[in-house]
Amino acid sequence: MENPHDTIQLSCKGRCFDFPLVEGSEGEQAIDIKTLRARTGLITLDPGYANTGSCTSSITFMDGERGILRYRGIPIQELAQQASFKETAFLLIHGSLPTRDELTQFSEQLTDYSPVHENMRLFFQNFPPNAHPMGILSSMVNSLRSFYPEIANEDEEIKVTVTRLISKIRTLAAMSYKISMGYQVIYPRPDLSYCANFLHMMFDSTVRPYELKEEVVHALRVIWILHADHEQNCSTSAVRLVGSARVNLYAAISSGITALWGPLHGGANQAVIEMLEAIRKGGGDCRSFVERAKNPNDSFRLMGFGHRVYKTYDPRAVIMKEVCHKLLGALGRSDALLDIARELEATALEDEYFISRNLYPNIDFYTGIAFRAMGIPTNMFPVMFAIGRLPGWIAQWLESIRDPHWKLSRPRQIYTGPKETAYTPIDQRV
Repeated sequence: MENPHDTIQLSCKGRCFDFPLVEGSEGEQAIDIKTLRARTGLITLDPGYANTGSCTSSITFMDGERGILRYRGIPIQELAQQASFKETAFLLIHGSLPTRDELTQFSEQLTDYSPVHENMRLFFQNFPPNAHPMGILSSMVNSLRSFYPEIANEDEEIKVTVTRLISKIRTLAAMSYKISMGYQVIYPRPDLSYCANFLHMMFDSTVRPYELKEEVVHALRVIWILHADHEQNCSTSAVRLVGSARVNLYAAISSGITALWGPLHGGANQAVIEMLEAIRKGGGDCRSFVERAKNPNDSFRLMGFGHRVYKTYDPRAVIMKEVCHKLLGALGRSDALLDIARELEATALEDEYFISRNLYPNIDFYTGIAFRAMGIPTNMFPVMFAIGRLPGWIAQWLESIRDPHWKLSRPRQIYTGPKETAYTPIDQRV
């Protein structure tokens, strides 16, 4: 936190101003400029907010230079190896791993809240047949406000509401797929785990019962844990920004889902599969596409390589690579796109151009392949991401509304348009 002896000086128009340095628990530092405009009349300009800290947070720590990611201090590697998704969600939202009694109670609540109001099916059925599942999910989450009361400020009411949402989002996601395909909706089973229940609702049918495979359940658990939070990314920032207006939880989360829909964020794993399909249609020659990606005059880019923050191997991708390869081996699937993905991975990892620029395969590359191997439709990939990211969004929303220094988010700008201009009557316009 702030140390009154550590400051940084800004010199402007012959005057000097001191601003305090803020230090986080892992030693990262920032300049506290909340009084900048009041004292100097200046603002900062930082397109994309790449150098701007929008808040302090005790939820997730990441270090892009060293490839570190921790939830509440626990390394992502340990959670992926040992924790359940429910434990991870509880950790993010409540600040510590659950005791056995707390986990039992949390699990029972997730089971109790998993069904959705039957009238919600009418909403689903009125979407056009070609509606994207992310658009449906965002709308359905927002509509939950109509079926459940506004959150009171009491902690117990908030706890019930967030648990209800974590439970229902997997049901809504599976229902959106079933209804879009014209299939009968499958309801959750109380005897299945969180991840297994989603797979059951997604793929089971009265015609052909779905066989739950441990390898698939395990892979889905790891994927959702790896996606559960990732500091102040685009969708999380959207949740905090919208939430700063003190909207209800459902509206804030709906904004996060919408932000996640973008191809540069949650849609990246879908873009990976589309890229692999383009390579297949182009003859399957990975080397030629790698050379195109290296050509600055070619608009083609390798999707699923490199990361905005990580300047070394994405620690989630290290885990996901192993999980993905084990999943493919266990399922024994024969798929031309998966073969191309393996070849593309090997080609890029041996190419000095990608190595020198730290353009390693990221988590989106491997999750796209894993989802395809599981049988998840490509347009459902961002939905899968949203389910995993929900606990992080909720944790970030809770932290922001409980912040005693809360302020409505209101970024500034540098205006570059015309100066004052007189109104021109329509008959005089050229």
